[in-house]
Amino acid sequence: MPRTLKPYATLVDFVTGKEIPNIGAEENRQAVERLLVEQKGYRRQEIEVDLSIEMVIDGEAYRSAVDLAVAVNQRRVMVFRCAAGSLASSVREIVAAARLVDRHQIPIAVVSDGQNALVYDALSGRPIGEGLDAIPAKADMLARFEQLEFGALPRERRRREALIFRTYDRERVNSARRSGGS
Repeated sequence: MPRTLKPYATLVDFVTGKEIPNIGAEENRQAVERLLVEQKGYRRQEIEVDLSIEMVIDGEAYRSAVDLAVAVNQRRVMVFRCAAGSLASSVREIVAAARLVDRHQIPIAVVSDGQNALVYDALSGRPIGEGLDAIPAKADMLARFEQLEFGALPRERRRREALIFRTYDRERVNSARRSGGS
């Protein structure tokens, strides 16, 4: 007998306008997308949804996605993990993603549930602030753009960061976007 998947509700993604499954932290991501556009001043075109992240660990390909990435001056400056549970438990994952997802390290890593946020300097791993007010607005990012660091991750650290990201990412459940493993 064929297995029937549990039915789920859908919603329309605020940034992309696409219909998506409403599972896991999706409603929290929608709240973050609205915050970024309506309160922080980013345009929808500056926000990437489900930014692909790929790595090879010990010869095995691993693919997943970062919930959101934000760009200013056509350069990614922030990545987000939108969590349904404890924010603190996702910090190390999103910091690792910020270090791996692009050719350069993305300077700011954020974990949010749409009501609170933990904001980190991804290069150092140090906290920047807590709360939605700690998420930099576009005007703030533009004002300090020249001071942001976009350094490359040293080669010897890439494997370690990839292992950290994969370990945390595999623990996520109820994510329609997750395509980890090969």
